[in-house]
Amino acid sequence: MNLYRLTRDLIDIPSVTGEEESVSLFLSQFLLSKGYKCDLQEVSQGRSNLVATLSQSPRVALSTHLDTVPPHVGSSEDEVFIYGRGACDAKGIIAAQVTACERLRAEGVEDVGLLFTVDEEEGSAGARVANTHPLGTHCDYLVNGEPTDNKLATGSQGSLRLVVRTTGSAAHSAYPEQGESAIENLLDVLTDIRKCEWPADHFFGEATCCIGTISGGTRANVIPAEAHASLHIRLATDSALVKDALEDSVRGRAQLEYLSVSEPVRMLCLEGFEQTIVRFTTDIPHLRNWGEPLLLGPGSILDAHTAHERVAKRELAEAVDLYARLVHALLARQRKVDINVAQRKECEL
Repeated sequence: MNLYRLTRDLIDIPSVTGEEESVSLFLSQFLLSKGYKCDLQEVSQGRSNLVATLSQSPRVALSTHLDTVPPHVGSSEDEVFIYGRGACDAKGIIAAQVTACERLRAEGVEDVGLLFTVDEEEGSAGARVANTHPLGTHCDYLVNGEPTDNKLATGSQGSLRLVVRTTGSAAHSAYPEQGESAIENLLDVLTDIRKCEWPADHFFGEATCCIGTISGGTRANVIPAEAHASLHIRLATDSALVKDALEDSVRGRAQLEYLSVSEPVRMLCLEGFEQTIVRFTTDIPHLRNWGEPLLLGPGSILDAHTAHERVAKRELAEAVDLYARLVHALLARQRKVDINVAQRKECEL
C-alpha cells in the first residue's frame, strides 16, 4: 500500500461536512477489495459512517472523521509535505490508520477495526449514531485520530457552540430614534461576553471564546430589527459553569441558543509515548460505547483549517508505526485485564 498515494486520493475527493458520501463509498470499495467487512451506517440521507473490520468483534478501533471544513483544496506534494484540504485533518490520518491495520494484519493481528465518521466538524452527528453500532460494545479501546503532532493526548478540552440573538425595532435610518438597533444591542452584549472571566482548570488550562460570525439587518438605510452572532467556546471545565457565566453576562438582553456541547475529556495514558493536552474537541465524547479513549495523529492542529493545510510525509510514516505500537500495547494490556478477571471469577467459585 502506498501511504502517500492513498492520502492524496482521499484529499482529492471533496467531503466538506454534509457531503461525505463520495469518500465513504471510495473507502468502502477500497477496503472491501482488501478483504475487510464493511458496514456503511446511515446517519442521514446521503451521509454514512464507515465501519470496517477483519474479525467479528475487534478489541481496538482506530477512528477519525471523513468530513473537512470548506473550501475543498486539491492535493499536491513536494519532497517534505503533502498539501490540501484534509491533509492533516483528517485524511492523512485515515491513510495512516488503514496502513497500520494492513501492517498489523500482516503480523497476524486481526483484533482491530476502523471507524470513520461524518459531521465531526459540525455537531458530531456521525459519532452519535456510531455510538449505537453493536460492534462498539465489544470494543475495549478507541484510538481516535486528530492532528496532535504524533503525541498521545491525555486530555482534550470540551466545546460549546451557541448562537446569541438580539431583537430591535425597524425604522428609517434618518430617524433612528424611532426604532431600536438589534445590531447595537448585540454589540453591547458581545462586549460584555468578551470581558467574561471563564472558569479554568489546572489540568485543561483556560477556556477560550471565538465569536465566529455576526449577522443582522437588511440594508444600510434601515435600523435593524434582528441580529445574531455564532460563538464557539473551548471548555476547560464542566459546561454548566460556562453557561452560568454567559447568562450572568447577558442578563436577559439576548436569547442564547445552545447548538451542541462536548465536555472536556481525560484519556488513557500509556508509557512509552510522548504526551500532550490539546485544546480542541473530538468525536470522543460521543463514542463512549467504543471503550477507553486515546487520541493521537500526525500533523499540527495549527495547519488544520488553513489555506496552507499540510502534513509532513515523515509524520505520516511515523503515525503508522505509532498506531501499530498502540494496538499491540492495548491488546497486551487487555490480555492482562482478561486474565485478572478470570482469576477473580475462579476465586469466587
